[in-house]
Amino acid sequence: MATKYYTASSLDGFIATTEHSLDWLLKQEIDEDGPMAYAAFEKEVGALAMGASTFEWVMRNEGGRWGYTQPTWVFAHREIQIPTGADVRRAQGDVVDLHTEMVEAAGGKDVWVVGGGDLAGQFADAGLLDEVWVQYAPVTLGSGAPLLPRALDLEVVEVARNRNFMCGRYRVVKSHVASSLESHG
Repeated sequence: MATKYYTASSLDGFIATTEHSLDWLLKQEIDEDGPMAYAAFEKEVGALAMGASTFEWVMRNEGGRWGYTQPTWVFAHREIQIPTGADVRRAQGDVVDLHTEMVEAAGGKDVWVVGGGDLAGQFADAGLLDEVWVQYAPVTLGSGAPLLPRALDLEVVEVARNRNFMCGRYRVVKSHVASSLESHG
């Protein structure tokens, strides 16, 4: 079991445009069964942590249909419309307070930090983020929502090419996180 941030990014480090658009991403070719693709990753996920903007994007772009069966915590400072029958929980506050609950709900599988970069950064700040998986698309955006707006040391675990994407899997170097926590505590 691990807590993983799995996302796509432009080459210049943005996960969405300033208007929260992913059009740049959705037009890219990827082999859904290829290396480091979503389908295999998602099979190992037992619970999700998601930011409110990501949740709202999913709901808009899926026509209001919730496609995940895993329990999901949506970190939101505003009210969100939870789809009927979905195991979606509105969460507020420190990720540390809810991480144990997410791990238990995951039932031995991974916890996926879906988005965004700041939420993943909060998990990293707390020493709870184990891995970062990034699918780099061959596009630059110039500005937008940053991939991971934190200083973080990572170790390369795996790299692959999946059609248009350069894929990287990284382990979070915990000694950096621990010293960062100590200096802020």
